[in-house]
Amino acid sequence: MQKKTVGMWMYANGGGEEIQRQLVENLRERDIHCIVGLNLHHAKAKNGGIICHGVTMEELDLFFSYNAGEQTVHQMYLYQSLNDVIPTINNYNAFALTEDKFRTAYLLNQHDIPTAEFRLCHRSDINTLRNTIQEWGDKVVYKPTDGWGGVGIVKIESERVLDMLLPFVNQTDLRHFYIERYIENDHTDYRVDIVDGEYISCYGRRAPADDWKTNITSGGSVFMRDPDDEIIELAKKAAKVCGLDIAGVDILYDLEQERYIVLEVNGIPAFATPEQEKLGLNFNQKKIDTIVELIDRKVTEHHESK
Repeated sequence: MQKKTVGMWMYANGGGEEIQRQLVENLRERDIHCIVGLNLHHAKAKNGGIICHGVTMEELDLFFSYNAGEQTVHQMYLYQSLNDVIPTINNYNAFALTEDKFRTAYLLNQHDIPTAEFRLCHRSDINTLRNTIQEWGDKVVYKPTDGWGGVGIVKIESERVLDMLLPFVNQTDLRHFYIERYIENDHTDYRVDIVDGEYISCYGRRAPADDWKTNITSGGSVFMRDPDDEIIELAKKAAKVCGLDIAGVDILYDLEQERYIVLEVNGIPAFATPEQEKLGLNFNQKKIDTIVELIDRKVTEHHESK
């Protein structure tokens, strides 16, 4: 495989196929060939190589993995292994970090980036949970450390709610509890996209009237929102600390502390869907162009080092 070649695994729903088409076309104009559909779930490793749909992955100049909805343990395991041999976007280690809410919040705190107050305790340490409920009152939010899209997030408003949850928890292989203190806010947040350290876009998300979660998959809605310099710099710093080339940083305003906090950092922030573009979210082209520049630079560096 002599020419510059990128392997790609891109989500297809919500306009993903069109985004992939534009990425491939723009990279082709730079004499970079793309092989799409390389889902490592279907790959096999043998004789020192990872083979996916007939492609020897180690011969690629870069692997671009951008699919949050179809990840499997096998796919992630091979993604991690491939990361040790060729460039990947996102870098697997940074991506894996941000897949874990505790590790992300812990690292952000180490770099003085404000987050919600949090605690992690072993599943058998029920006393810590009860003590936290007594201390925080009705402001305890349980989150799976590896969940996304708001799935599995539960607000524990009393010990009675905790007692109702424990029988279900005891039937799972959950190793620990990660809990955050609920932040008083106006039920909106900022989603800030950063690529290669550059600010790309920002839009707002609003929780439905009967809920407090702003995630789109939980019923939240998108609206136009302009960030100030403080929000942009906070998002850039969070992306840099986490080591992400591509990041979607969720920020909300803490009404009690009167400050912005980083709620989550996402390694696969979605492009605007066709429906969202009709609302005025017009950042896709800038994001595509910046990703193409990023890929071109990394591919060239790797290709020349062979």
